[in-house]
Amino acid sequence: MALSKETVRYVADLSRIELRPEELEELSRQLEAILEFIDQLDKADIAGVEPTSHVAGLANVMRDDVPVSSLPVEKTLANAPHKEGGYFVVPKVIE
Repeated sequence: MALSKETVRYVADLSRIELRPEELEELSRQLEAILEFIDQLDKADIAGVEPTSHVAGLANVMRDDVPVSSLPVEKTLANAPHKEGGYFVVPKVIE
């Protein structure tokens, strides 16, 4: 698929990209190569191919959610630089 330099310049302007003439030339060639590859993909016979969201099959590998006892408050706050009433004290970030 042939791309005119005007089309590439127009797309660059829409993208707010400033291109030098040599960059325009190179980008035109690269975009043409990309579009040619997409044309090849369009010609591929995909009849009977199931749509997928990933190339490899995925399975849920998360562990079962089993309740366990948590860390005691005293041990959790043992190394806290500032604590008050069983909570961490942090600097205020919203005025």
